[in-house]
Amino acid sequence: MREKIDALTQNLAKTIVGKTTSIRLVLVALLGGGHALLEDVPGVGKTLLAKSLARSIDGRFQRLQCTPDLLPTDITGTNIWNPKSGEFSFLSGPVFANVLLADEINRATPRTQSALLEVMEEQQVTVDGVSRPVPSPFFVIATQNPIEYQGTFPLPEAQMDRFMLSLSLGYPSENEELQMLQRQIDGVKFDTLEPCITLEELAQLRRLCAGVKIDTSLQQYILDLVRATRQDEEITLGASPRGTVALQRATQALAFLLGRDYAIPDDIKLLAPNVLCHRLIPVGGRRAKSVMERILRSVPIP
Repeated sequence: MREKIDALTQNLAKTIVGKTTSIRLVLVALLGGGHALLEDVPGVGKTLLAKSLARSIDGRFQRLQCTPDLLPTDITGTNIWNPKSGEFSFLSGPVFANVLLADEINRATPRTQSALLEVMEEQQVTVDGVSRPVPSPFFVIATQNPIEYQGTFPLPEAQMDRFMLSLSLGYPSENEELQMLQRQIDGVKFDTLEPCITLEELAQLRRLCAGVKIDTSLQQYILDLVRATRQDEEITLGASPRGTVALQRATQALAFLLGRDYAIPDDIKLLAPNVLCHRLIPVGGRRAKSVMERILRSVPIP
């Protein structure tokens, strides 16, 4: 399956210039069976990365442009009256897809955001008392602009906890931005991307990731990091048990992406800020990333 991973990485690199680490993190969430949240300033390629990933997978893709007037039923679907049959029939919403792009998710109201809670955790949607499973595999990749607050609704802690990891792309370097300009003229266009992995192959990759060996000492290291966030004086709310599981699954996926069938401490150290920071509530305006970096320095490495 190494060829499939390389093909998927190369496909994303055709449209996203110089963001190898960000691409790898998104693939970690995809192969680890989680969801990814892209937080960054406008215009750095968040939506393009999400759309490129969806196009690279030979599955059903749906895009959800979040706005304040979006309703929960616009996401999950609803029952409508069919006059011909004389009964209600279910009209499915955009969550019934393999890859769902929730663009500018923090522009949706809290009521609408809550419509994603069940499906992101349980892979099903309940409407009028009837639960319907969404296609498998199911992957949500959401974007939000963290510096714009006009007309936005911050994601509640329960919603943030549903994402396996959070990442930002950042501005490109001068050379990378020059490559972007050149690609506008003679480079590969987004609409020319072709699927390079099937849903069956993606499911197989996820099973292989789940089989990556992780030593008991590394599991204890994960526990030490998570429990340190709950006991730190600069953190009001620490990482949840869901975060503990997410960090282990992400560690296995990263080791697999790097060509190993076993995890090492460096995998955990690299992923801990991306997996845990968005789950923390620091005290007095402190930055979660700075607190997490201090915790990583203080917790002994096995």
